[in-house]
Amino acid sequence: METLTVDVGHALYPIFIGPALLTRRDLLDAQIAGRAVLIVSNTVVAPLYAARLRAGLADRRVAECILEDGEERKTLQTASLVFDALVAHRLNRDATVLALGGGVIGDIAGFAAACYQRGVAYVQFPTTLLAQVDSSVGGKTGVNHPGGKNLIGAFYQPLAVITDTDTLATLPDRELRAGLAEVIKYGLIFDPQLFAWLESHIQKLLARDADALTHAIGRSCAIKASVVGRDEREQGVRAILNFGHTFGHAIEAATGYRDYLHGEAVALGMLMATDLSNRLGLIDRAIVERVKALLVRAGLSTAAPKIGKNRALELMQMDKKVLAGSVRLILLDRLGSAIVTGDYAHDALAATLAEYFE
Repeated sequence: METLTVDVGHALYPIFIGPALLTRRDLLDAQIAGRAVLIVSNTVVAPLYAARLRAGLADRRVAECILEDGEERKTLQTASLVFDALVAHRLNRDATVLALGGGVIGDIAGFAAACYQRGVAYVQFPTTLLAQVDSSVGGKTGVNHPGGKNLIGAFYQPLAVITDTDTLATLPDRELRAGLAEVIKYGLIFDPQLFAWLESHIQKLLARDADALTHAIGRSCAIKASVVGRDEREQGVRAILNFGHTFGHAIEAATGYRDYLHGEAVALGMLMATDLSNRLGLIDRAIVERVKALLVRAGLSTAAPKIGKNRALELMQMDKKVLAGSVRLILLDRLGSAIVTGDYAHDALAATLAEYFE
């Protein structure tokens, strides 16, 4: 088992990565506060892993809230079902919410925990690669709105992140590929050595090689923990973690959160951001081609939906990084280094949007 630490000043918590962690009673006893818990999961993950988690919680009062699966259900209405379950089971401020699932479950359960009785504890049990390398770490919680992605939420840190790598055995291939997009992101914005490692190990990752996956998860979490520790509330450097997301969120919103998995949309967004970085003279075209080649090898699409550049820009203007009406973008200034800027040639952005969306 690998252990990392996230330190945001007011909160310090561990990330555990390894096999068979859902049933490690000693680990669960040490990390879960209180004797009453609510497991929040969905109709896909719960039949696979809820009983396994319950077995490690033998002496606790355990309730469950099982939600329908899908990004399109990441709404206030779904979050209200978690509140209803907390109330129905008469859970109080000393209860702990356990988020068992992918990024949608983690975001909804964390948001409900942040709000219920003005804040109860929660623990993340991510079961998808994307959640394990990204969304479970850092305390971002929330739900979507028809006007944009993650517009309603809170920064609220978990007690712990417990990543049982055995759960990847049942992850659909499409979900695995979507998770790899976020790993590629870390290489692009922070660690060129990781990007090169991915270029030479992508087939092992797709084949679910345990050592390769553990390395990718551990390195991704270490990078995110380092960034979040310096900027919990995304006032500065943490914004680079959204590389590709402004474009990607527009794709998700335009398609009703149904046609693209989050990682698939982010992959397209990263390619667009890399293309724009090249148009602005920040990076060579060779880097764009390396990014595109790796995405293709990872089984990720490089063809965006034809929503039109004007619609794409309209949706991008609802992004949380917009300041004073200007869309701030995360761009590459070299492989392994990103910048956040609202100072760019808008005709270059229009050219990128036209290239991919029209």
